Amino acid sequence: MIKGIIFDFDGVIVESTDIKTEAFAKLFEIEGERVVEKVVSYHKDNMGVSRFDKFRYIYRNILHRQLDDKEFNSLCTRFASLVLDAVVKAPYVKGVQEFLINRSKQSKLFIVSATPQDEISDIVRRRGLDKIFISVYGAPLAKFDAVKKILMDNKISAQGALYIGDAMSDYLAAKDNGVKFIARIKNNENIFKASDCLKMNDFSELPAILDTL
Repeated sequence: MIKGIIFDFDGVIVESTDIKTEAFAKLFEIEGERVVEKVVSYHKDNMGVSRFDKFRYIYRNILHRQLDDKEFNSLCTRFASLVLDAVVKAPYVKGVQEFLINRSKQSKLFIVSATPQDEISDIVRRRGLDKIFISVYGAPLAKFDAVKKILMDNKISAQGALYIGDAMSDYLAAKDNGVKFIARIKNNENIFKASDCLKMNDFSELPAILDTL
């Protein structure tokens, strides 16, 4: 029996992955088209990694410049201003609202995201989802540690938990904690091509998948 379900947020609960991609492109457009292409490619290949780590990687490996605290904080502030309201207004993934309402009566529901803690908590609250989820975890807490904490704090066994995500970081956080994983597929098929996990396109497919677990 599934006692706890853990959800990534962007691309799993709401259709917001393109919003984040466009924000990375906008932030670095002053560096030129070639840099933007590299930044966007890196971002897409590392969905589910915190923007904090991405900024550091981009400066170190793409721009080959030092990233001081002032510029780092400026990047974080500008990125949040580009995405926050847009994510709050983004459409839901098909079927997720009905699923969350129905499933919250049977299982404890959680969010684990790479979005900064204050920001993801604010987004969840502004979308009226805060009463559905038991807890919401964001960066800088690593996803592996967030899953481990959820299991321990709520006395849920790994066998009694399920993680739904759309990035390799989600898959690894689940696998390394011994938790079952379902990949939400949308323009990310290659990521999970060789992974031994169940897959779904949207939440209209999930009830039938859960019947098999």
